[in-house]
Amino acid sequence: MKLLSITVPCYNSQDYMRNCVESLLVGGEDVEILIVDDGSVDATPQIADAYEAQYPTIVKAIHKQNGGHGSAVNTGIENATGVFFKVVDSDDWVKESSYREILDTLRNFVSEGQQVDMLLSNFVYEKQGEKHKKVVQFRHALPKNEIFTWNQVHHFSKTQYILMHSIIYRTKLLRDCGLKLPEHTFYVDNIFAFYPLPYVKKMYYIDTNFYRYFIGRDDQSVNEKVMIGRVDQQIKVNKLMVDYLTDTQITNRKTYNYMVKYLDIITTVSSIMLIRARNEEAMEKKEALWEYIKEKNPRVFLRLRYGLLGNTMNLPGRGGRKISEVLYRLAQRVMKFN
Repeated sequence: MKLLSITVPCYNSQDYMRNCVESLLVGGEDVEILIVDDGSVDATPQIADAYEAQYPTIVKAIHKQNGGHGSAVNTGIENATGVFFKVVDSDDWVKESSYREILDTLRNFVSEGQQVDMLLSNFVYEKQGEKHKKVVQFRHALPKNEIFTWNQVHHFSKTQYILMHSIIYRTKLLRDCGLKLPEHTFYVDNIFAFYPLPYVKKMYYIDTNFYRYFIGRDDQSVNEKVMIGRVDQQIKVNKLMVDYLTDTQITNRKTYNYMVKYLDIITTVSSIMLIRARNEEAMEKKEALWEYIKEKNPRVFLRLRYGLLGNTMNLPGRGGRKISEVLYRLAQRVMKFN
């Protein structure tokens, strides 16, 4: 059994996947790298096969029909043999020194019989053309270098949010909670970072800048123009998260409060992309989304709608929309996203 399974979803990734895989090979025999070729039509399948041939005890190439990012992650979970599980997208990479520190920590968990459900680390926005990289870290929100529970979690600021890039899950937890990401749907990484949380009991945080999250390709899913064009996909994920929060029994108050905060961020992104679309149909979709939340979960609606972000995204008229866009641009400059 491997210590860590790393799934690398690939779709037409020939131009950048080598940089990703090479950064992961540093893990050696403790790691299995599952390169999931999601129906690529370029040289991705051949590159994946070449890595498997060169590193047969570390790399496994898996070829499947196109099903989208979520389908590739599902395939990774199904095939993983590691005690722990991580997703690294094919245009991203990891920092070697942090990687070794994390593997040492995971190895200690196993040798000492410690069942940790989720390990968290920092991630860096590697935004093309930016000299100063934005780091998302959790120094004041989470205890460092110790096993802790949700009851020991402190306040998350508006710039602190746990994305897929931060997370290593215990593999069995993902299977036990029945995580199955939607196929042919973008932005499901938010579901990956959301659905398992009620099942997470013990956590560990390492304050190290492990994951390097590349932003800069014109066709990237987080590119603003692409997001506006795919806003229906964003709304779909947003509604699925509302449904899950409503229909799932979440007994720990801090877990629930964090999940509401995360839903707040996702709903803000949906709202601003609809505002940025600048057409009547998009504004109708925005109103429909907020109405959906109100009908599905009135309690959550009140927290979202009358919180800071909800109020900002729902200012009336053209003037209100302009203020929303100005605040969005300010957040972009500060946080360096898309």
